Amino acid sequence: MDIFLLMFAYIGVFGMPILGIIFCLNLVEVIKKIKNEQPTATNTFWLTASFILIVWSIALLPLQTIN
Repeated sequence: MDIFLLMFAYIGVFGMPILGIIFCLNLVEVIKKIKNEQPTATNTFWLTASFILIVWSIALLPLQTIN
């Protein structure tokens, strides 16, 4: 369990800017593709994956400081 929390702490501290950029770029691409009625499956996957990592990192960072 400690390695799991340490991994998300590392992502939360060092990877958050990268995840934020990935999230924003994919969000813009999805909006453009929806406007032009193009398929959005790949961008939606990466948008969801980066959002989940951002939320989990933020949620688990306080747990790392407690332990």
